[in-house]
Amino acid sequence: MSTKDRELRERAYESVEKYKETVNKDPYRLHYHIMPPVGLLNDPNGFIHWNGRYHLFYQWMPFKTGHGAKFWGHVSTEDFINWREEEIALTPSEWYEKNGCYSGSAIEHDGKMYIFYTGNVKDENGNRETYQCLGISEDGVNVEKKGPVVELPEGYTPHFRDPKVWKQDDQFYMVVGAQTLDKKGAVALFSSDNLTAWSYEGDLAGGGKGPLKDFGYMFECPDLFSLGEKDMLIISPQGLKPDGMKYRNVYQSGYVVGYFDPKGKSYDHGEFEELDRGFDFYAPQTTEDSKGRRLMFAWMSVPDQNEQDHPTVEYQWLHNMTLPRELKMVGDKLYQLPVEELEGLRIGEALSHRVTLRNEVRELEGVNGRAVELRVNDISLVEGWFEIAIHDAARIVYSNGVFTLERKSYVDGTVENRQCILEKLDSLTIYIDTSSVEVFVNGGEEVFTARYYPAASQRSITFGASKECSFSVEKWDLGKRGDGSAAS
Repeated sequence: MSTKDRELRERAYESVEKYKETVNKDPYRLHYHIMPPVGLLNDPNGFIHWNGRYHLFYQWMPFKTGHGAKFWGHVSTEDFINWREEEIALTPSEWYEKNGCYSGSAIEHDGKMYIFYTGNVKDENGNRETYQCLGISEDGVNVEKKGPVVELPEGYTPHFRDPKVWKQDDQFYMVVGAQTLDKKGAVALFSSDNLTAWSYEGDLAGGGKGPLKDFGYMFECPDLFSLGEKDMLIISPQGLKPDGMKYRNVYQSGYVVGYFDPKGKSYDHGEFEELDRGFDFYAPQTTEDSKGRRLMFAWMSVPDQNEQDHPTVEYQWLHNMTLPRELKMVGDKLYQLPVEELEGLRIGEALSHRVTLRNEVRELEGVNGRAVELRVNDISLVEGWFEIAIHDAARIVYSNGVFTLERKSYVDGTVENRQCILEKLDSLTIYIDTSSVEVFVNGGEEVFTARYYPAASQRSITFGASKECSFSVEKWDLGKRGDGSAAS
């Protein structure tokens, strides 16, 4: 460990201690989501199931609630309920990363964890250099930096980052989010026999070709993996214009379905589909665990989208992760489900109701609370609208084939919405956590994610229908996630 590395770690831990009391006073501090101990959290990094534990690294700015020269924070768990705060994984201590250890991924090789990330460098005039870097860990906690293994190929601007690495047919591959010289989003492909010497193989998607040829000016956080018989590419494009109900956030995250040809180093794919229809979802990353599940975390926010207006800023912290989700293919549609381990958050038995509403809005006995899980099933709505209002600050509405999530804006208090077309509403699984809501529609056919900020005393949840609607409700109170001892 270099002197600079040691100094940066000490400063980060001092910041955690300095603001611990302030952070913990925030009434909007979440119960069961991953949050930073102080400062700003953004992209999930290095998500991997390794030696019986799930490791989740994350972009972290410990000194302020704004962006800057990022560290990698680190938590781990066996069950997605009890999390251990691990030592800081990476600090921007070396020349090739002095302006930030940007996003990346992890892979197991020869019993070790190989971590790939982007080293960001800027000169005094703001000119950028970018390096794809390697670090190796033998214990999953301490990382030995090996430095850059990939430099910028010709044809791209220095906006070239977020390496995701995987192994297929005895070969290693890396995809990197990129911007071409003519300002088109692209995914660059590399291959390697040994994880240290990498060969550039060209654009895999975008870059002025194929269905994504003119699809924004930058692709971030690419992730290519097989799911069933298909190969999925997840990307976070920047520069898309709103299109009806689509692309309503500043930047988007979504996927295309296709087939990756490792021999031809090519990827034939279809059209882009958004992963999450809500307000706050970006930079998702997946891994496969020992059960063969494809699991995903994402950042519950969007860059450049009123970040400093969140009320948590005055408490010296900002942003959190989504819940972990399992991905499944149903035809050509990607479904997302909360991982089954989250049932371990439930406190006691379910409170159950069978309800029929007739032109009314009402509360259901015991169905309230600031950290709860709701399962609404067997929804029968012939005509009119059906709604669930949460803490007088968010509202779910289904009407005439349109599903809507509304919230009161934390910027100016106006009501804003996100929507999608939905042929039929059968079921809802809703996770509410003090200042976040995640809505899984029809078993994960669509998902809506949002931060929202109700009055501190507000606990009510109401159900309403304009005509007649019947459904069943199960409700659980949810406990706080378990924390291990914080690193110091």
